[in-house]
Formats: sequence, C-alpha cells, structure tokens
Amino acid sequence: MKIILMVCLLSLGFFSVLNPCMSDETLQIIDERNTGDYRATLGTEWRLVTDGVMGGVSSGKLLLEVKEGRHCLNLRGKVSLDNNGGFIQAALSLAPDGNYDASSFSGLLIDVYGNNQSYNIHLRTSDLWLPWQAYRQSFNATSEWQTYRLPFAGFDAYRTTTRLNVKKLKRIGVVAIGREFDADICIGRMAFYRDIS
Repeated sequence: MKIILMVCLLSLGFFSVLNPCMSDETLQIIDERNTGDYRATLGTEWRLVTDGVMGGVSSGKLLLEVKEGRHCLNLRGKVSLDNNGGFIQAALSLAPDGNYDASSFSGLLIDVYGNNQSYNIHLRTSDLWLPWQAYRQSFNATSEWQTYRLPFAGFDAYRTTTRLNVKKLKRIGVVAIGREFDADICIGRMAFYRDIS
C-alpha cells in the first residue's frame, strides 16, 4: 500500500510515471495549479489573450481561484462578436525557445469546472504562422469538476491544411469562442496522457 501511494505521488511531477491509480495510462504533468501564481508546473506562465489583438471588444481576466477545495486558474469574461471579434483565451507556452515534442503521448488531459458552456482547447505548433490558425477540440465545462481526455487525433485543423505535428507543439489555449456569452471556466490539472491499454 505504501509503495502504491508513493508511486501515485511521484506521478504528479513533471515526468512520465506509470501510475497504478490510473492503470490505463501514463501522465506528464503540464500544470497542477500548485505554484500559487500564474506559473504552470512546467515553468512557463499563463497569460490572457483576447480578440482585442484583432480589433474585437471581448473582455476577460485570469484569476487564481479555489473551487470545491481545488486550486485552479479561472478564465472569466464576456465574449462579444462585435468588430469581428469573438474570443478570450488562457494561453500557455510550452516551449518558448523551441518545439515541445509530445509524440510519445496520446492526447491532452484537463480537469475543468465551469458554467455549463462549451469551450475549446487550441493547440499551436511551429508550423503555424497566422494568429487565427490552430488545431481545435471542444468540450463542455459543467458546474462540477470533470476530467477530459482529448486525443490528438480529435483535434481539427482550423484555417490551415497542415496536419497536426505534435513534435512541434508551441502553445495550448483554453478558449471561449464563437458566440456571445459569459465565460467562466476554472482550469485545474493539465497533462499529456499516454494510453497503454
């Protein structure tokens, strides 16, 4: 029992460890929200990006919160379609000075708590040059903590014909986009996962 508990605790670090608590996968932690600030566990910092960079008027903020006893990063704001806008985003660089190779993993795991709205995960790679290009996948953030496993194969290319190359990851974004609504989503643990079953 002590050995299993120790391995479970070790799996929370930024490296892959076979986790007997999650016997069907291994994880590499991106963020556990345990730094007490906007830094992710891997060392880079979350930042807010809005459609103001393209002339839009959506507004948002990033807050450090606790939801149901869990520390999280809260993306909150109002998405507006005025002035050809329509998004707010919590963005995290994975490899500011190069590419992040996630090719040994199956996809992205994320724990979220929200306001019963649909949100996106956007992946960007060094193959993309235009700011609106990304690889996208949607999920619903309900008003209780949920864990989503988003396989890389489920990400759709947006405004690019280049296929997703997970050896060249640069940034992950949690995005409220595409319609007018009040965004309120808390981001807990985030990790790359590998299916081993």
